[in-house]
Amino acid sequence: MVQLYDQISGNKRKSYLLMIIVFILVLLVGYFFGYLTGLGDFGILLAFLLAIFYNIIGYYYSDKIVMAISGAREVDKKEYPYLYNTIEGLSIAAGIPTPRMYVIEDDAPNAFATGRDPQHGAIAVTTGLLKIMNRQELEGVIAHEMSHIKNYDIRFATLVIILVGMVSIMGNIALRTMFYSRGRREEKGAGIFIIIGLVFMILAPIFGELVRLAISRKREFLADASGALLTRYPKGLASALEKIGKTKMRVKNANETTAPLYIADPILGKLLGLFSTHPPIEERIKILRSM
Repeated sequence: MVQLYDQISGNKRKSYLLMIIVFILVLLVGYFFGYLTGLGDFGILLAFLLAIFYNIIGYYYSDKIVMAISGAREVDKKEYPYLYNTIEGLSIAAGIPTPRMYVIEDDAPNAFATGRDPQHGAIAVTTGLLKIMNRQELEGVIAHEMSHIKNYDIRFATLVIILVGMVSIMGNIALRTMFYSRGRREEKGAGIFIIIGLVFMILAPIFGELVRLAISRKREFLADASGALLTRYPKGLASALEKIGKTKMRVKNANETTAPLYIADPILGKLLGLFSTHPPIEERIKILRSM
């Protein structure tokens, strides 16, 4: 049990460290943005407002948007009493309101959670997941998704998206401004600094996206550990992940935008390492079985 708490604490620390890196990146991008565009503080403020406006709709309506994209439909206790009882029991154990329950008609076993806070939480599972999971495995999956809600992972992820979005928007505006106008290129001694700034503005969005994916992977480890703590049976989730990993089935309505939400890669992406949305499922199973 001590190892379990250590796992949770370690993943939290790593996630917050990555967030600090994103904040530093935004500050550096803001500095170069103001310099390259010649707009100074006003340019930074403009980019910030554009990024916030772009993401605020997604923040407040992300659950509805994601469920619609995923082809999920809300169900009740009468239709899926077994699933409802599992979700209700674990929400009581977690000390949060019972999330809304959705089902996706898809043979690929998978699940995800959404909602900006526990009061607006929702959990979706595929029919394929319900077919192959026993009770302990289903509890492990639901506990994992419940942990995402309890840990405010959706809000956390939204904040990261906003910050990374700011980096991309500021970089795009700065590069366009430099392309269509001479800007500060005429200033003496500014040539090398401008080149550095341009290279940084080009690479910063890529680096920001890598950090976002790294945070996503760390939050998966955190949800695994928190879910295991909730059920007090890590092997249930480990067994569920083994079944999901063996199927090699793609969720039909999943895409690059919604993929990070799922408990396992739903589109079977070929990219690994820094560019993957999820940590290796084998590594997650190994950690869970060692708890």
